[in-house]
Amino acid sequence: MTATQHTARRPAAPRGYLVVGRTVAIPVRRASVLAGTGLLVLLLAAAAATLTLGRLGLDPADLPAALAGDAEGKDRFVFNRLRGPRLTVAVATGAALGLSGALFQSVTRNPLGSPDVIGLSAGAGAGAAVCALMFPGAVPVAVGALIGALAAMALVYVSTGTGFRNPARLVVAGIGVAAMGAAVTQYVVYALERDKASVLTAYVNGSLTARSWTDATTIWLVLLAVAPLTALISRRLVIGEMGDDISEGLGSEPKKAKSLAVVLAIVLSAAAVSVAGPIAFIALTAPQIAKRLTRASGPHLLLSALTGGLLLVIADLCAQHLPLSEDLPVGIYTMAIGGAYLGNLLIREWRRGVL
Repeated sequence: MTATQHTARRPAAPRGYLVVGRTVAIPVRRASVLAGTGLLVLLLAAAAATLTLGRLGLDPADLPAALAGDAEGKDRFVFNRLRGPRLTVAVATGAALGLSGALFQSVTRNPLGSPDVIGLSAGAGAGAAVCALMFPGAVPVAVGALIGALAAMALVYVSTGTGFRNPARLVVAGIGVAAMGAAVTQYVVYALERDKASVLTAYVNGSLTARSWTDATTIWLVLLAVAPLTALISRRLVIGEMGDDISEGLGSEPKKAKSLAVVLAIVLSAAAVSVAGPIAFIALTAPQIAKRLTRASGPHLLLSALTGGLLLVIADLCAQHLPLSEDLPVGIYTMAIGGAYLGNLLIREWRRGVL
């Protein structure tokens, strides 16, 4: 008599997603693949422009040697001390901010949910400024930025009365905390000596000037450590787009997923602030651009990271090469672009009755 063996079948993958194991869901829709390929090509082109444009730019024919570590003379100095670290930090910082914004917007289910709007970036800048004033040289700026970011998030969480569950309250409380953080930062800039204040001003506006390989290593290590964790909760976040009640019914534990997503978003944003200062609006705009490229229902984590990296590299190109604006902090360009985008987004959400 032949025994019939029953093989347990794995749940079918959600439409449009490649499921790895039981927790990782990777979007594989045609629109996502095309958008990702296009963003990657544009990012590589912008990176090549960063290395080759300008008076000190490398010859395009010498790029392979520089990337392989075989550059000599001027090219070696330009790549290792000027352009290489700056580009590497820009790509990773933009990606970290884009991913952080996507996590916040997925948790809040609100296009205004980002480190900029809810006060995290302003809190990080204030923390760094306070350390520069009260503990000069004793407390690293990166530590102050992390403390300020965590304090800002704690204040927002308490101020809403409902944690991060009410998007409208989250935005209002975040705007208030951001204003308080900005006030603290401006006071510190006013109180410091002129030379120290000018350096701090560049930092709190977001700058990629004089970055080092140490900065690049720091932000890339954080990004590479956090990215797998975001992949692990990606499926729960996708299911969470349908609402908490449905998510709980499907056994995805939305509260735990949201808590972990917020922690990861804070870590990413704080790491970005520690190496480049509080660069504004990348975290707000990148997920929305990625979403519109794919016409997805929610933020796309991978494409948000690619879009963030591309936006920051392009903004840094403008900061380096636009006439009459050389040496301006890159954060000024992202604020100009993001401010206009935020105004348009607020008007659209108000007309929809969300705000």
